[in-house]
Amino acid sequence: MRVLITGATGLIGQGIVKQCHERGIDVNYLTTSISKIEYGNNYKGFYWNPKTQDIDKQCFKGVDAIIHLAGASIAKRWTPNYKKEIISSRVTTTNLLINTLKGESHNIKQVISASAIGIYPDSLVNYYDESFKHFGKTFLSAVVQQWEQAVNEFSKLNINVAKVRIGLVLSKEGGALQEIAQPIKFGFGAAFGSGKQWQSWIHIEDLVKLFVYILEYNLVGIYNGVAPNPVTNKELVKAIAKRLNRPLFLPNIPKIFMKWLLGEMHAILFESQRVSSRKIEDKGFHYNYNYLKPALKDLLGK
Repeated sequence: MRVLITGATGLIGQGIVKQCHERGIDVNYLTTSISKIEYGNNYKGFYWNPKTQDIDKQCFKGVDAIIHLAGASIAKRWTPNYKKEIISSRVTTTNLLINTLKGESHNIKQVISASAIGIYPDSLVNYYDESFKHFGKTFLSAVVQQWEQAVNEFSKLNINVAKVRIGLVLSKEGGALQEIAQPIKFGFGAAFGSGKQWQSWIHIEDLVKLFVYILEYNLVGIYNGVAPNPVTNKELVKAIAKRLNRPLFLPNIPKIFMKWLLGEMHAILFESQRVSSRKIEDKGFHYNYNYLKPALKDLLGK
């Protein structure tokens, strides 16, 4: 099997590439940086530039499936221009793949796209599964809705479509966990707002495994990329502090302060989504890290 990956050099993409190779799956990947192009037997790079609609069509050669991860980071200040970039980087890249495939002879039978749990409304009481349809009205929800609508167009090419709505990814290589842990290490850790907002998290190892599981079993539909046991923001911060053996002296950080500091982007720290993992578990998928404590032990040591 050979899979084409967009976003292969990112945090999740690197893990998927590694696991694909461990399972004998060859990888083609698309990159906007010519300097990142490699060309080996099981790992071949190809150039694309979604902004100019350029793509090396050789990237599809011998490919059975696409794993689509490309998208600009949401962890930057949301200026009007950057908000357009967040949407465009997801929708434009998807449209470029689809429009190029329309004119190509190919053997691609499956697309697995990243998505996000930000599509669900902010709620302290709801427990969301993939059948939920009354989406939120926030910017993040609008982004994910447009993203998923674009990805659905692959089905018109007789390609099976799967979407993974990713939660808070915990990794030792970067991302949310390191951002939360850093101030705690120096004694400045605190929960955000009430601290009651739900954090549906997942260990990077399980998320990578989940993508490859969907690939190997050719699963179709939407799957929540979260661990089975979400926690509140307060529980998350306390668990990290305990693992790092650091006290939490500070009061919770007020929402108004973070809004002043981060602008509209502050929403990602305060929105609450408690999300179910039951659907992928019912398909036979098993998590290595069902609970936060062992996940943090693996990622933070000590």
